[in-house]
Amino acid sequence: MELDKKNNVFSKIIGDKAFYKMVFAVAVPILIQNVITNFVALLDNIMVGRVGTEEMSGVSIANILLFVFNLAIFGATSGVGIFTAQYFGSKNETGMKHSIRFSMYWGLALFVASVFIFGGAGKALINLYLHDTGTIGDAQATLEFGSSYLSLMVIGLPAFVVSQVYAGTVRSAQRTMPPMVAGLCAVAVNLVLNYVLIYGKWGAPELGVDGAAIATVVSRYVEAIIIVVWCHVSKKMPYFKGVWRSLKVPLEECKAYIKRGTPVFINEVLWSLGISMIVQCYSVRGLVVVAALNIQSTINNLFASGYLTMGVATGIIVGNILGSGDMERAKDSSRKLMAFSTTLGLILTGLYIGLAFVFPSLYNTSDEAKELAKYIMIVAACFVPLEAIINCAYFTIRAGGRTLITFLFDSFYTWVVPVPVAIIISRLTNLDIIWMYLTIQSLEIIKMTVGFIILRSGIWCKKFVKDGNEILEPEETVEIEQQ
Repeated sequence: MELDKKNNVFSKIIGDKAFYKMVFAVAVPILIQNVITNFVALLDNIMVGRVGTEEMSGVSIANILLFVFNLAIFGATSGVGIFTAQYFGSKNETGMKHSIRFSMYWGLALFVASVFIFGGAGKALINLYLHDTGTIGDAQATLEFGSSYLSLMVIGLPAFVVSQVYAGTVRSAQRTMPPMVAGLCAVAVNLVLNYVLIYGKWGAPELGVDGAAIATVVSRYVEAIIIVVWCHVSKKMPYFKGVWRSLKVPLEECKAYIKRGTPVFINEVLWSLGISMIVQCYSVRGLVVVAALNIQSTINNLFASGYLTMGVATGIIVGNILGSGDMERAKDSSRKLMAFSTTLGLILTGLYIGLAFVFPSLYNTSDEAKELAKYIMIVAACFVPLEAIINCAYFTIRAGGRTLITFLFDSFYTWVVPVPVAIIISRLTNLDIIWMYLTIQSLEIIKMTVGFIILRSGIWCKKFVKDGNEILEPEETVEIEQQ
């Protein structure tokens, strides 16, 4: 009897061969692209870090600001993307075209806003992260490097918008290979140009921080061109055929996108601002902390690729299933994806802790910054399994269109709990940065618990799009079902 009970428990959280084949088909190409992208970003960061501490810190702070823009674009495209995933599941080709157009309009509007914000207040925003460490010249140099890097990076933002819209649509249709190929080509270009332009190799001028920005901008346009050309040439993506012959999106659909998509967009913006605010609180402890956090965040992004990929894959898979109307299968898949993601998080924790003892030594910075980075990495590693669970919960809830709940679960929680705690600790206490970091990370336990409660309630399990009036050809339908 007890053996049967154990088998029943395992069957609820462990899928069969066909299930994991589907998961890997969706997740592996995304994972490969994310890992390689973040690995190249890691190499880029090391290249800049070997130039000097001020250069590294300036780029790090500029990237914190760009992080908010990137998450805003992600929120805008993802908010509409929950429709795209369900449109695909219900075979609504016309609906997919409308969602592509609306995503592009939203993304380009955000680009225009970013030009005004970064152009008018870029230096002031960077200066928020600079605090006296006894060497005023260091802070001024960091400000100049960060401002120069940010001004060049703005040029690449339109390409980033286009890539996100097209790649997000392709992934929602479970075609994850083309974005991966485009991303790999981009990182290859980025890596080569970084080496050439940062250090002045092969007859090129030695541009340092500016060279790193130029390399990134060029690589983003390469990625955008590849994914756009593939989408419009390939017969496997009929949704892009004639998508720009009309620029119209029906008013009713616009209202639906705004109603469900705006909470996702606001959530990503507020969450990224919240994280940026927490980093600003850490920076109160001095530039050595900014340098240490830069080292930690670079390697953290590499390991985060694992659980973030599983979150995105969960959103795609569960969204497609909900679009087909099979609610019980959606719940079952959600449980199994959560268990798989948690297991992956535990494996990543061990690898993360091991790297903490060797990775900081690659940087040309002070011994204090290296030692601090090591301990921050160890603390961050211990929370990877929790982050994996939280990400799966977030993307599952969002797949069902419960965007107000995801808003409360994510950004609202961030601003109500971790941000005030970080402000209080940084301004009113002398608590060591390691203990400060541990305290704030520990607050994720509350968020994880809330995520479990929401998933168990089943209130996220909902289909909200109609089946398509325009059905794909039989051959195409079979091909999609086999993926």
